[in-house]
Amino acid sequence: MDYHQLVKDCLRGNTAAQRQLYEHFAGNMLGVCYRYTKSMVDAEDVLQEGFIMVFKNLHQFSFSGELGGWVRRIMVNTAINYLKKHSRYQTELLFTEGVLHPVSDDDPEVLLSTKELADLIRQLPPGYQTIFNLHAVEGYSHVEIGKILGINEGTSRSQYARARSLLISWIKKLSAVTKNETYARP
Repeated sequence: MDYHQLVKDCLRGNTAAQRQLYEHFAGNMLGVCYRYTKSMVDAEDVLQEGFIMVFKNLHQFSFSGELGGWVRRIMVNTAINYLKKHSRYQTELLFTEGVLHPVSDDDPEVLLSTKELADLIRQLPPGYQTIFNLHAVEGYSHVEIGKILGINEGTSRSQYARARSLLISWIKKLSAVTKNETYARP
C-alpha cells in the first residue's frame, strides 16, 4: 500500500481514501485501545476518538516515520486521555508511591497462550495496567510515562514493578494448576 498517496488523498478530502485508511488500521488499533480499557464498548469509543484525532492531525504526519506507528501513538494518547476523563477510571487510576515489592528475576514457566496473557494483563488494576502497557508493550521509558501521566519516574517504576510482580504470581498459579491438571489426567 502506498501510504504517501493515501495520506495525500485523505488530506484532499477523498472519502474513499479515508475509509481505506480507517479500515486498514482499525482492527489493530482496536486491540491497542482495548488494552487500556475495561470493555469493548469503551475501546470502540477510544478508537473513534482516536481516528477523529488522526484525521484532524493528518496534515502533521511528516512521512519520516511509519504511518502505523504514528496512528498507534495517537491511539495510545487518546486511550490515556479517555482514562483520565471518565470518572469510572479516575478513581482506579491512582498512582501511589511506596516501597517496591521485590520482583523475582526468575521467569515462571509460561504455559499460557498470548490471549490468556493479554487477559491477565487486562485484570490488573487500571493504574498498573496502563503503566505495564506503556512500558512493556508500547516501549515507553519511565521518564516518558511520567510525563504522559503527570507522575514522577519513580512512581512509574514502582507501579510497573508491582504490575510485573502480580502478573508473575498469577502466571505461577495458573501454570501450577495447568501442570497439576496435566499430571492428573490418565
